[in-house]
Amino acid sequence: MPLVAAAVCPHPPLIVPELAGAAAPELDDLRVACDAAVTRLYASGARSIVVVGAGDRTADLSYPFRGSFAPWGLPLEVQLGQHPDGAIGTDGLPLSLLVGAWLLHRVRPEAGRMGWRMASVATDESVEECAAGGARIGAEQPWAMLVMGDGSACRGVKAPGYDDPRAPAYDEGVAAALAGADVEALLGLDPVLSAELKAAGRAPWQVLAGAARAAGGDWRGDVSYHRAPYGVAYFVANWEKV
Repeated sequence: MPLVAAAVCPHPPLIVPELAGAAAPELDDLRVACDAAVTRLYASGARSIVVVGAGDRTADLSYPFRGSFAPWGLPLEVQLGQHPDGAIGTDGLPLSLLVGAWLLHRVRPEAGRMGWRMASVATDESVEECAAGGARIGAEQPWAMLVMGDGSACRGVKAPGYDDPRAPAYDEGVAAALAGADVEALLGLDPVLSAELKAAGRAPWQVLAGAARAAGGDWRGDVSYHRAPYGVAYFVANWEKV
């Protein structure tokens, strides 16, 4: 069955209010946008959701999925799914997938019959392998994607990657590609430039592009959030079949 919908969200640890502490209100608008995007994903008619995010390797992770925000200062565990025989599955999600699981659980703590899959994609994976990986994803029933990724981390002198004059144009290009559901524009993102700008979303976005291209048909995209509050560009978007 084909891909029917996708949502794109960022994965800053501070999106978790308990971790942000007194600074939590600074990202309230981002949380609202992410909640709305995930809500639309649940309402898409999909029977399963595949979460894709950057990690240190490219792999399909073992169900169920569990991780903790303890490395970022909060002993909060997140689990997605539960195996009937008590199997642990994946214990130790990368940050991108950990935030994805947190968002899915935050919006709908009890997901009923929804099926789950999680895949990490290496940050240096080639464009061709990202696209091919997206094309290989499939399910027996209609499915959706939650794609986790940040834009450039070079928006200003206080940004994690300091200031890079190429960053604004890069991020505007990503925003336009997401808003236009432009598969070719996403596949055209340069891995070298993306790495220099510390854009963690490049590979996951290209997995999305490969999946959408394989699904065929016409897609409609919209971006509900595009800002760089801490010198890192964050995007929230939805793609839906027309």
